[in-house]
Amino acid sequence: MTDFAARRTMMVDTQVRPADVTNLPVIEAMLTIPREDFVPANRRSVAYSGENLEIGQGRVMLSPWTLSKLVDRLDIQPDELVLDLGCGYGYSAAVMARMAEAVVAIEDDAELAQEAERRLADAGIFNVAVLQAALTEGAPKQGPYDVILVEGAVEEVPPAIIGQLREGGRIAALFREGSLGVARIGTLSGGHVTWRYAFNAHAPMLPGFQRERGFSL
Repeated sequence: MTDFAARRTMMVDTQVRPADVTNLPVIEAMLTIPREDFVPANRRSVAYSGENLEIGQGRVMLSPWTLSKLVDRLDIQPDELVLDLGCGYGYSAAVMARMAEAVVAIEDDAELAQEAERRLADAGIFNVAVLQAALTEGAPKQGPYDVILVEGAVEEVPPAIIGQLREGGRIAALFREGSLGVARIGTLSGGHVTWRYAFNAHAPMLPGFQRERGFSL
């Protein structure tokens, strides 16, 4: 029988702590949430691998290294509301729910959204609301948000998503720049987001987050 608790501890010791993740609530959450319960049934044995984990339809569950660094940089506080765009089976939402007051998790696929909702409930996590919606639209009625996490690569973040961020709020995204992937943290001030470099990371492009190409002859 697989000792997932031991694998969880090893994940934190070999992937999370060496990534310069110093936020204790992030470490505690990664030690506590059973990652194996938030992956496809046939991928449980590799739930704690150090790579992005494919979950179907060209989507991935971000690697523990990438997710922990993003959440660490977002510095989520206990009274904050978080928007999780592209939550997959709900693992990221479960992790952030241990730090935030509440999380709104968005999936565009109905079956995936239902699975995320079920798995979060089975894990006893009830401060996450899972909604089915286009990832590029978010959930404006539930906002504004103190924190937004975009779980996949983007070329640009749609104005509709930026518009759901509270003044002073933070947003994290992985920007595709040629063959490179760059994680950036943005802060909204005066209606404008200032992005700063965080680290390099890779993930598949999220549909709808490509930059619009101008027409040319």
